Amino acid sequence: MKTHVPVKPAMLRWAWERTDRDLAAFTDRFPHLEARSRGEASSTLKQLESFAKATYTPIGYLFFSEPPEERIPIPDFRTVARQKAKGPSPDLLDTIYVCQQRQEWYREFARSVGEKALTFVGAARVADDVVTTARAICDALAVDLSVREKMHTWTDALLHFIEQADAAGIMVMCGGGVLNNNRRHLDPDEFRGFAIADPVAPVIFINGADTKPAHMFTLAHELAHVWLGQSAVSDAEAARLPNHEVERWCHQVAAELLVPLVARRRSIPHGSGAKFYLTAAARVSKRFARAIVVSTWEGRSSFTEAFRLLGVKRMETFRGLSESLGMFSIAAEAAA
Repeated sequence: MKTHVPVKPAMLRWAWERTDRDLAAFTDRFPHLEARSRGEASSTLKQLESFAKATYTPIGYLFFSEPPEERIPIPDFRTVARQKAKGPSPDLLDTIYVCQQRQEWYREFARSVGEKALTFVGAARVADDVVTTARAICDALAVDLSVREKMHTWTDALLHFIEQADAAGIMVMCGGGVLNNNRRHLDPDEFRGFAIADPVAPVIFINGADTKPAHMFTLAHELAHVWLGQSAVSDAEAARLPNHEVERWCHQVAAELLVPLVARRRSIPHGSGAKFYLTAAARVSKRFARAIVVSTWEGRSSFTEAFRLLGVKRMETFRGLSESLGMFSIAAEAAA
């Protein structure tokens, strides 16, 4: 005999509405959902578990008496008019959560191998001159004016800045969906990127569903946040000067970083870079990927934890990632 569990109809409606989809998107899979949302039918625990998974909702939330107030766990500097009244999407929240988990893992790893705090995190203030700050960022990333002038595509610029940021100690992650779920596309209209500041393990996430030039501006903008030592979710656009003091300052620093590229904008096509954006290393940052691959092959981290944080499901994929990073043979020998 199936046991039915009590759930308030309002909680079912809240669960599907938070995905920004209407009831019709779920009725094929859950034919009695409309009746349940009116209190005319009940659900079994198994049915609720399936529904929670389909709406990316923690199962425990469905048993609340009223919808919880979901808040972004880092400061939200997006333009108020662009924020959705219903709150952050599950996709945005889950993306931040997984980046926080990766950051927490890397922070402990960095401490275990004796990495020092990064002096540039929190080195700037909003009152600082934007030109001086942009120059300091370029110096720390070893990206000078002559190098920037030679970049012929936005993809070239992005790849170079990410490589240099990685070498400096910043984990830059770029993805167009939540982990590897192709059905959970990130919406650039909701957010373009975010920074999670940390003295040892700073993280920058770029919404890969955005345009290539926007990727570059988002990276430059979030670098300014790292220099402030301030975490933030942003929807910064190069063509729009924000009203918020911090966002406006980061916008101006980003523009200064990109001056040589913008000056050549007519000759810079939107390079595809498709393979780069599809790699696991790009989604989680090479610095993080290298660290967890070595830690796993050496036996300090479990394969289960590595697969979860990298967003991979098969050993074949993990081995391929290890080889692409040039670390498989070394790590395998250490594990032998």
